[in-house]
Amino acid sequence: MVIITLIGERQAKEGVRFIYRGPLTECRDCKLKAVCFNLDVGGMYKIRAKRDVHHECKIHEDGVRVVEVERIPMRAAVSKKSAVDGSTVTIEEIKCKDLGCARYMVCHPPGLEKGMKGKIVKICGDIECPEGLKVVEVMLD
Repeated sequence: MVIITLIGERQAKEGVRFIYRGPLTECRDCKLKAVCFNLDVGGMYKIRAKRDVHHECKIHEDGVRVVEVERIPMRAAVSKKSAVDGSTVTIEEIKCKDLGCARYMVCHPPGLEKGMKGKIVKICGDIECPEGLKVVEVMLD
């Protein structure tokens, strides 16, 4: 599903992926905030098309551009007992501090924080954890 939103002019390029981190307090009086804040916090999005409409913005130096985005699934690790296709899971903190691990970014995906929820749209398989944790790689929406 295509969603219309605003993004900084410099970031407004087709194909760019980003994680929506939520509204800024500086924007609370902006007349365009409903369009900027219409995304799900922690969701990953891909810019599908850039429109010709440009607006001035207090946050973005070059203003903002109207874009069409779609939410895309993101890779994450969940406990093996929670990995049920189609279920909604609450993100739990994976207590691993091995920054050199090849799967670190799957276990600690940018934008997802403890307590957030996501729907499992695909189970990719078990992760061989060097610390022995029982986790599974999934695609979350």
